[in-house]
Amino acid sequence: MDQNWGILKDKLNPQILDAISDLNFEYMTPVQAACIPHFLQNKDMAVEAVTGSGKTLAFVVPMMQMLCRRGEPLKKHEVGAIILTPTRELAVQISEVVDHFLKFVPSMTSSLFIGGGNPQDNVDKFIEKGAHIVVATPGRFEDLLERKQKNFSMATSVKALELLVLDEADRLLDMGFEVSINTILGFLPKQRRTGLFSATQTDEVSKLIRAGLRNPLQITVKEKANSKGQNQRTPSTLSNYYMIASASEKPSQLVQFLQNHRKEKVMVFFSTCASVDYFSRCLKVILKKHQILSIHSKMKDKRNKTFANFRQWTRGVLICTDVMARGVDIPDVKWVVQFDPPTSASAFVHRCGRTARIGNEGSALIMLLPSEDAYIKFLEINQRAPLRAMKKFSNPPEMTTVLQTLAVNDRAVYEKGMRAFVSNVQAYAKHECKLILRVKDLDFGEMAQGYGLLHIPKMPELRGKTITNFQPVAVDVSTITFKDKTREKLRQKQIASGQMTKKNNKRSENKPWSQKKEKLDKKRKRKEKKEQKAQKRKADEMDQNDEEGDAKTETFDDDIRLIKKLKRGKISQEEFDNQFDQDGKGSTGPEK
Repeated sequence: MDQNWGILKDKLNPQILDAISDLNFEYMTPVQAACIPHFLQNKDMAVEAVTGSGKTLAFVVPMMQMLCRRGEPLKKHEVGAIILTPTRELAVQISEVVDHFLKFVPSMTSSLFIGGGNPQDNVDKFIEKGAHIVVATPGRFEDLLERKQKNFSMATSVKALELLVLDEADRLLDMGFEVSINTILGFLPKQRRTGLFSATQTDEVSKLIRAGLRNPLQITVKEKANSKGQNQRTPSTLSNYYMIASASEKPSQLVQFLQNHRKEKVMVFFSTCASVDYFSRCLKVILKKHQILSIHSKMKDKRNKTFANFRQWTRGVLICTDVMARGVDIPDVKWVVQFDPPTSASAFVHRCGRTARIGNEGSALIMLLPSEDAYIKFLEINQRAPLRAMKKFSNPPEMTTVLQTLAVNDRAVYEKGMRAFVSNVQAYAKHECKLILRVKDLDFGEMAQGYGLLHIPKMPELRGKTITNFQPVAVDVSTITFKDKTREKLRQKQIASGQMTKKNNKRSENKPWSQKKEKLDKKRKRKEKKEQKAQKRKADEMDQNDEEGDAKTETFDDDIRLIKKLKRGKISQEEFDNQFDQDGKGSTGPEK
């Protein structure tokens, strides 16, 4: 049974208790009840808990208490706590929670340092206002620590650090932030508390625990066992479904699903940025009465605004990639739809975790091809996530013709559709579960039909393959124009100058992902071999220099002995000259 926040009445400042009360959370979640008392006892923590379990308050509450009880208040430019997160969206979300607490503790300040803007803006803000609490993404914070300029030294400011929190640590490492994190740890004082929060425990996370935490208390908070006695990795309030549909049926089924749930808040996950661009553009035209937004990692400045807007909506659709799969807390999401299976099995759990958060109910649906039915059992065993079947809709709207019509009338749709198809085929080559999700099992013709393509694009993965189940549209694609008149004017200018031909020639040189990866691996091995040879050559040169130095030292000693003998009269000048010339040492002898 969850514990009441009142049990911490004697351990927390009244302002912090007021902030918690204002959030209307009467009870602590299991992860909060397990972590907060130990954090308050100054212990390092390594916490594994399912997504949506309330981890943010589990570190924000003790963080605020640690900073409030300091004997000496923090100065304006002293940083007392740092929270590192893998994505901007999660950083924004945590920053909002921190700012809520700071309303009740006005003597403290915070700053948000994330990518997508000018780092100098972060520097100027810190110089002007300071920050006792920093919420940041690793790349941006590493940049600020290494930056040296007048009136600014983040490396000096962090010397007062009380607490470091690494949120979604497994994702931090998956996204390639290991080097940045190690650099950051090198700047931080050893005498600090560290909290590491993760939804999954990996070897990389274990290494980070050993490197960054001192005698940590390890806590694992699991969901209740299911009917088979297994501990689920998805929330117990989540209903998980799967739908088996052919590649040509999936877009129609998706549109029907969204029509049926138009009064609810829905997130739809695709594997690639190109697929998000294409389907979000098309769905905005097809589902005119729906509010539809899109987010992927290449959107830069738009991401923060889009994320904030979707959080405020009470209903609508967010089309996104896995950039939104981890940590972010979006209120009232009723359904999560996975149009494409994720590249890793753990990402399946994180996608589902955007709904059914902190005890609320929610549902998730994954759409699979007939050849991918074994993936259902795999998820049940590997991720302990049982799924129930959802029947296909009997009379969904026919989407192929609609998508093709959109492509014929706007070159932007035509090009986005081609890129989405190519990127999705290539995404299959990167799947972690290649034995089940195989490129060779794909029906490329049906997939192209489902994407509403006008023709099959030329790509290495399809070379030598016989394409069936696809009906091309008899249209000269070179005559398709952009609806955007500015873009069309530019295209015509490029055609006239011959630039478009050169561009197309470059695209024809594309190689499949497997070949690109093989080429990159060979390049890396060649570089490593070259570096090893260089190191060996350097070592050999050093050895040779040592030998030459020894020889020179020995020769110099002989010279000194001869000179001493000459001075003492033990040998004549003639004998000295003869011995000196015989040894070939004339250049170092005394001048005559």
